[in-house]
Amino acid sequence: MYDLAVIGGGIVGLATGMAIAQKHPNSRILVLEKESSWAYHQTGHNSGVIHSGIYYKPGSLKAKLSHSGNLSMVNFCQQHDIAHEVCGKVIVATTQDELPLLENLYKRGLENNLNVTKLSAEEVQEIEPHVSCLAGIKVPTTGIVDYREVCLKYAELIQIQGGDLRLNTKVLKIINTNTGQILETDRGSYETKFTINCAGLQSDRIAKLGGVNPQAKIIPFRGEYYELTPEKRHLVKNLIYPVPNPEFPFLGVHFTRMIDGSVHAGPNAVLGWRREGYKKTDFDLKDFLEIITYPGLWKLAAKYYDEGIQEIIRSFSKAVFVQSLQRLIPEIRSEDVIPTHAGVRAQALMNDGFLVDDFLIIKGENAMHICNAPSPAATASIEIGKAIVAEIEIS
Repeated sequence: MYDLAVIGGGIVGLATGMAIAQKHPNSRILVLEKESSWAYHQTGHNSGVIHSGIYYKPGSLKAKLSHSGNLSMVNFCQQHDIAHEVCGKVIVATTQDELPLLENLYKRGLENNLNVTKLSAEEVQEIEPHVSCLAGIKVPTTGIVDYREVCLKYAELIQIQGGDLRLNTKVLKIINTNTGQILETDRGSYETKFTINCAGLQSDRIAKLGGVNPQAKIIPFRGEYYELTPEKRHLVKNLIYPVPNPEFPFLGVHFTRMIDGSVHAGPNAVLGWRREGYKKTDFDLKDFLEIITYPGLWKLAAKYYDEGIQEIIRSFSKAVFVQSLQRLIPEIRSEDVIPTHAGVRAQALMNDGFLVDDFLIIKGENAMHICNAPSPAATASIEIGKAIVAEIEIS
């Protein structure tokens, strides 16, 4: 029997396994992943940003864990020689009505104990010469990394501590027992005293297999990106973000220099018709019916109708997408960007139409379910793992 089993081999699942292995080195640990490699879904498709925590409500788990997680992630990368860079970013206001929102964001940064600095338009251009704006904020602790590399190191450290890692192993059924759970998979059964569900895009379904109703459903939002052509990468030095619409739960189209030197532009955010669908044409009937019949989706759509329409238009029109980029860098042209990978965000949505704003961690009988861990979960992964382990007793 295992002392603890983790379902899900993304960055949160592996960080949790690593935290258990480090705190309880003599425990028997199992990590199950249904895909053929670690970081296959959200972790392997994200933008690789080490977030500062500026956007999140002070006192929330996101705010606390992303702030401490930023430091932990940078230290981890330094310790294990993982390529990364603390390059900082600028957030800029391009219209008069964005200036009060920028001021509010600056104040939130201070509330979250960040070393943020106000910038004039001229000072922004000293950092990012090609940006056109009215004012900005400098966030120096933001960084970049390849989170797949981080995940591989997490997995290696779990193995060094004697943990069992199982790829290509899908959990089909969870049987609760007096001593824990039996996890029935397509590759046999595993008995464990405690289970941690870090299944990301499937986390609500895994929770229900374990007899827990998370009171929210995972809704997939596909984020589509373009990439600057190599000869235009000089237009972006590091990271350039717009002021986000506080009424809309996404950050808006922005520029991100990746650790490999490429520059990605995006994402837009459109509803996916398959939980693990990375193309416009990806479709799964079960997922589609589950999404389209969920009352919370229609209540959400009613609130964000205009923004949703704009996201859809931008998804199908490169010209409109480029116009969004030109708000930040006017000299960008359509021929300067080419389509690149898309990601899918696992966003928990409640029945009343409200998006779950913070990390959602639900305790069950000899189990814990992480049912909402979108961005900045990668940044905060080490601290999320520690927080989960602090709530668990292993005998």
